[in-house]
Amino acid sequence: MAKEKPEIKISTESYKGVRDFYPEDLFVQNHIFDTWRRVVESFGYSEYTASVLESAELYKAKSGEEIVNEQTYTFTDRGDREVTLRPEMTPTVARLVAAREKTLAFPLRWYSIPNLFRYEKPQRGRLREHWQLNVDIFGVNSNEADVEVITIAYGIMKAFGAKDSDFIIKINDRKLVNVLYEKFGLDEENSHKVSKIIDKKDKISKSTFEASLFEIMGEKSVEFAFLLESNDKLLDHLGENKHSKELIDLIDKLEKNGVKNVAFDPTLMRGFDYYTGVVFEVFDVHPDNNRSVYGGGRYDDLLDIFGARKIPAFGFGAGDVTLKDFLMSHELIPKYTPKTKVYICSLSSDFIDESNSIAMKLREQGINVEVDFTGKKVGDQIKTASKHGVPFTLVVGENEVKTEIYPLKNLETGEEKKVKLEEIVEVVG
Repeated sequence: MAKEKPEIKISTESYKGVRDFYPEDLFVQNHIFDTWRRVVESFGYSEYTASVLESAELYKAKSGEEIVNEQTYTFTDRGDREVTLRPEMTPTVARLVAAREKTLAFPLRWYSIPNLFRYEKPQRGRLREHWQLNVDIFGVNSNEADVEVITIAYGIMKAFGAKDSDFIIKINDRKLVNVLYEKFGLDEENSHKVSKIIDKKDKISKSTFEASLFEIMGEKSVEFAFLLESNDKLLDHLGENKHSKELIDLIDKLEKNGVKNVAFDPTLMRGFDYYTGVVFEVFDVHPDNNRSVYGGGRYDDLLDIFGARKIPAFGFGAGDVTLKDFLMSHELIPKYTPKTKVYICSLSSDFIDESNSIAMKLREQGINVEVDFTGKKVGDQIKTASKHGVPFTLVVGENEVKTEIYPLKNLETGEEKKVKLEEIVEVVG
């Protein structure tokens, strides 16, 4: 007699660092996506998308060593090609624009909400999989593009119900920082190293930060660190130059657009190597979630890797994980309400056909309807409707079929009305 194979029980847990979306979770996710789309499209942006699979070469060229070497899901496919699950969307949109740059009409305003993957330690605000709004404008060299995109980033926060006092938009300019590097005699290699140290400033101790700078700059690192912490003294040290003037002009234009919670922060670097000018981040000021929510900047040279002509670009990415943390911290998460408006209960299985017929008529009127087929007691059917969050129940029995008048109950208020079929639309809304 053959031995029975031992029963294998597969875990119900999801892969570490990713999420399952039950209806209540997806309701919040859709609220985030819908708000993103509404705000961005109001500025004239069109949606695009692309495959989650990209050539690994795309990220090796411009994304940054940390992302490529430590955070990507990269593998070799059956055709011996090195493939990566995209960790970000900017290189992809640059590839799309470069592929058709001769036929596209500029300025180009595009947005996308892609699924992204990074192999990193799951923690608050960071998972291995997330969705991210990407907003980019191509073909505008002036800071009008910077102003528009940062205004969109501001508008998104306001659309979720945030007050100006709930967040701050920090701004810096890579070109301005490069002037500082030159004054301290840093070559290109050491400038790159210092940028990486500054980018990690809030993630490491003060002593580690200072020691890392000292290793590269020696005694000059003390003055350098001091200037980074003092905006006014830094600008005085740099003197009057076009980059500081451009940054002041940008902030002035944002204020004219109603974006007044803006602050210059010379320590703001953003981790990606492709940024060439202004960078910005939206920061939550809530003590329980004091961190960056999202950000972006100018990347005028990214299309170079495709051999395309130089096309100026400015954009940002807003992740759903950090944004949801912000909404939770400020109690801005909407209450779950299912799209089903009416739950039809049958007094017995004899009336299920009639219930289905009523449901079809209501659906024709644009009402989402669920019919209970269980044959349980009406009280139990109503309990099920309540657990599902459906706001109204409609009971169908012999008397209702004869009179064509139905008891419609509001489960939230407990109020019940006797209504005709054509009146249900008015009551339910």
